[in-house]
Amino acid sequence: MEEVKGLWLCPNFLSGRRQSLILLAMEADKWFPNPSINQAMRFGLHHLPSWALSLAHSIRRAAPSAFPAHLLLREPLFDQMIANVYQPREGICAHVDLLRFDDGIAILSLESSCVMHFTPLSHSDAVPSVPVLLAPGSLILMWGEARYQWKHEINRTTPAFQTWKGHQLTQSKRTSITLRKLSSSSS
Repeated sequence: MEEVKGLWLCPNFLSGRRQSLILLAMEADKWFPNPSINQAMRFGLHHLPSWALSLAHSIRRAAPSAFPAHLLLREPLFDQMIANVYQPREGICAHVDLLRFDDGIAILSLESSCVMHFTPLSHSDAVPSVPVLLAPGSLILMWGEARYQWKHEINRTTPAFQTWKGHQLTQSKRTSITLRKLSSSSS
């Protein structure tokens, strides 16, 4: 993404079949046993499910020209994962991921499309937010400036749709998987 240095989007990273397999694995492991539970976290390489390790390997193979070499060469690439379920009209406030996580963050979007907005920390009216369409199966990678100098958010919407290039996106349940690496000072 030219507007945000250090942001890379791959709109068709996961096939529909692979998305379904991940969602079925989460369901089988009872990550979200009832509607009031909408977040699951895993810390440590040995606590990540096998499908998350497979995602990390796929990211490493797919992003050699997108992710800086020093990030792609680290072992492990990711050792922390958070999965969130968003119902229609739910979003996430503008934020920069905690500094306890190293540079280089991957976010996978499953089930429903949404628009994520990136806004510089030193926001002024002269610098508009940058909208990014996250379709089911899409992957974004953030590092450097995108990781530390831009906030990202998904606006809460009423009614249950967002707009993208003048068209309404009807919202349904969306699952987000974020892969990160704990910084060595946090371990």
